[in-house]
Amino acid sequence: MNKFKLVVASQDYHPSETIHFNQWPVHCVKGTAGAEFHPDFLRNQVALVVRTGTTPEDHGYSAFESTEVDLSNYLKSQGVKKLYVCGLATDYCVKESVLAALENGFETFVLTDCIKAVNVNPHDGEKALEEMKGKRALLITSDDLN
Repeated sequence: MNKFKLVVASQDYHPSETIHFNQWPVHCVKGTAGAEFHPDFLRNQVALVVRTGTTPEDHGYSAFESTEVDLSNYLKSQGVKKLYVCGLATDYCVKESVLAALENGFETFVLTDCIKAVNVNPHDGEKALEEMKGKRALLITSDDLN
């Protein structure tokens, strides 16, 4: 994180009752320890936390879907033109955030060694990377950062 001037994190923060849990096991329920960042996460280096999936009707896959802040406008107000995306899960949250970033006009890089797929179906992660690449996301590793 110290390679970037601005770090934004997304955080699943689901209500206990949500359509999201019709598809997924219960996870990241707001107000519980399961919704908190890992203790080793350097929260003090994060300028903004964007919470997703915060309403009963919201899956919250993309960081750009937050009901709390307009992420695109925030990033543009900070002069951001390029985004470097990492996290969980390649085939859901990462993919949807990357596609939304591209739709919002950001040059978008996916740090492929800093993501992990769910792979509900075999190769979902690989398919997601191909889809992102097809939409002009750039696939790099953390070693490519100077």
